[in-house]
Amino acid sequence: MQKRRLGAHGPMVGAVALGTMNFVGTYGEADPDESLRCMAECLEIGIDHIDTSNVYGMGRAEELLARFLKDHRGRITLASKCGITRDPQRPFDNSADHMRQALEASLRRMGVDHIDLYYLHRHEVARPIEEVMQTLMRFRDEGKIGAIGLSEIAPSTLERALAVGPVAAVQSEYSLWSRQPELGILQACAREGAALVAFSPVGRGVFGAEAPDPAGFGDRDLRAGMPRFSPENWPHNLRHLHRFAEFARDHRESPASVAIAWVLARGDHVIALPGSRSIAHMRENARGAAIRLSPEQQDEIGRLLPPGWAHGARYGEAMSRGPQAYC
Repeated sequence: MQKRRLGAHGPMVGAVALGTMNFVGTYGEADPDESLRCMAECLEIGIDHIDTSNVYGMGRAEELLARFLKDHRGRITLASKCGITRDPQRPFDNSADHMRQALEASLRRMGVDHIDLYYLHRHEVARPIEEVMQTLMRFRDEGKIGAIGLSEIAPSTLERALAVGPVAAVQSEYSLWSRQPELGILQACAREGAALVAFSPVGRGVFGAEAPDPAGFGDRDLRAGMPRFSPENWPHNLRHLHRFAEFARDHRESPASVAIAWVLARGDHVIALPGSRSIAHMRENARGAAIRLSPEQQDEIGRLLPPGWAHGARYGEAMSRGPQAYC
């Protein structure tokens, strides 16, 4: 596994990380033992950066992770997040009191005394980012977190945050079908020495060996409410995905591996963050870090999947309230 730096002064970690959101049923029922086996296998193949959040399963992902960290903490760069409440009346809370309560609860659930990288999961619009950074810097100075991250923010928010203190990483959805980071945050992170941690680089499974069937999504599957999977949009998207899958197989690679390789080729500061509880899928994802796409291959991918090719918005109305739009 190739290594990349997690922020200007951060540790070297695997270019492919592991997200834990679907360890707790976000895309359907999950088996905890299968998730634990997946984490152990990931560590053996060089995936040593694990990302979670206090709201994944309302803390259950962190509780499951504690079982793994008990024996492997020293080999893991651990990231978690705060700032989302799951309260419909106040979905985001960046107050110092709320963030401290969230941090202390995460530390208890995971059985650790510090978190290597701690993100603001979503920015509460009414609260200045400068105030939020001061809270995060207090956590850092207390030794409870190692580095500060921000998630789904605009370049302007990063600029203001950096005027207060260092930001090691920015997490944004980035894949061949979600390209907004190319309009500013990808470049801003490169300028400022921050890692861009690209979540859902396999497009929530659409670049898997077999594209998902939205008709089979259960009630708990997050994708069921996403416009790109709607009956109106999915058939159009599927045609593009089939062409990309043929390209990957013509090069004797899986679509997921090529999708990861494409994301990593966007810059040396980019880290891919897929989420899976399948060992086979994570091996495909890790394979992406070993693929070097030629300029000609990248051009061909660009013709198959040009910016803006996906039909439908990436989020529905409710989920679109948190990420910051900047173009």
